Amino acid sequence: MKKFFKWLFIGLASLLLILTIYGIMKHQSRPANFTSPQADALAQKMMTAINKTAWDTTNIISWNFADRQQYLWDKGRNYVKVIWDDNEVLLHTKSVTGKSFTNGVEITGDKAKKLISKAWGYFCNDSFWFNAPAKAFDEGTSRSLVKTKDGRDAIMVSYESGGVTPGDAYGWILDEKGLPKSYKMWVKIIPVGGLEFTWEDWITLETGAKISTLHRGLFDIKVLDVKGAVSLEAYGLTSDPFAAIVK
Repeated sequence: MKKFFKWLFIGLASLLLILTIYGIMKHQSRPANFTSPQADALAQKMMTAINKTAWDTTNIISWNFADRQQYLWDKGRNYVKVIWDDNEVLLHTKSVTGKSFTNGVEITGDKAKKLISKAWGYFCNDSFWFNAPAKAFDEGTSRSLVKTKDGRDAIMVSYESGGVTPGDAYGWILDEKGLPKSYKMWVKIIPVGGLEFTWEDWITLETGAKISTLHRGLFDIKVLDVKGAVSLEAYGLTSDPFAAIVK
């Protein structure tokens, strides 16, 4: 048993050393950036490429995030259903309130609050990965033109407020039509700056909005079972899935 823990310790220490070396090698300082009309113009080109106008009219969206969390989002009314493991949370995204269920049984008290908080964290992260380009002009953002360390032009979108990690920034690299190819991240929860993830395998929803379903980087993130519609009826629902929390 002592030998087991000894080798376990050596293995974990080696992994930590490898990750530290990787982080040092891959880390990039955040580029200097200055807001400009040119940056906004290029960001608007990105909005056209993803059909932001169609996204704004896509009120009902569902997706499976990396086979971990499942979502039904009523974007028009600010409700979302978040499902993971044996848990289901009906959440109002503006007030961060709602109802929690485990194995179909409603949970109350502190445990319910913890499940709601967890669902909110999942939703903030996973909805950003779902369609981050559409958030380039959200309230509390600024846009600037930058050059990455390897000389590529990018739009830096900085988030000064909102979500669960304000202060994060993303450098978007676009193709000639303005469609995102990848972004580099400077975020609080990851100590390595400049990690790059692709935005590829684009699909077009029935509403016309474009969504990337694959992100390759340090690890791969797949977005599965994507569906969008302008209303619950157009989505195919005959009853309101959020009736229990409708305000």
